[in-house]
Amino acid sequence: MAGRNGKQTVRNMLLSMAVIGLVVAVIYIFIPHDDSKEPVKRVDYRVELLTARRAASYPVAAPQGLPKSWKPTTVRYNGADHDSWHLGFLDPAGEYVAIKQSTAKPSEFIDSATRSATKTDRTEKIAGKTWQRYQGERYDALVLRDAGATTVVLGTASFEQLTAMAESLEMKRTPVRTEA
Repeated sequence: MAGRNGKQTVRNMLLSMAVIGLVVAVIYIFIPHDDSKEPVKRVDYRVELLTARRAASYPVAAPQGLPKSWKPTTVRYNGADHDSWHLGFLDPAGEYVAIKQSTAKPSEFIDSATRSATKTDRTEKIAGKTWQRYQGERYDALVLRDAGATTVVLGTASFEQLTAMAESLEMKRTPVRTEA
């Protein structure tokens, strides 16, 4: 008799699991749910930009006049790490675009920032300066080697969007006021 009760217990457990699975499937199918990712939050980078422009040894780049459809998502300034500046955005199509600047050795900084993108023969003339194009598996980039710092505009966006970001850049320093 013990053997028969054991078989009924296993059978009842399997039937219960089937019923629960059916209920879960019905809930999943008929109850609305959102499979999209949580939206990326917009960040206010004004304080970090002011700090970087006061502390950096070079004119720090930030966009001026970009439409609101460009969403700033990340900002960092690290004076201890070669005055490194990072400002990340999502373009209107949701593609990643970032501005990175540093006083580090240009070849090492470019390789690190672009995730080993390769220099191409193409250049872009933007605001009177020549930007070099780089293409990579992860990011494409526009690179400006300037006195004092290297500026990289990179991302998953098209070169048209990278160019739009580079065209919008205002590079300036904010001198620190001294009390007299």
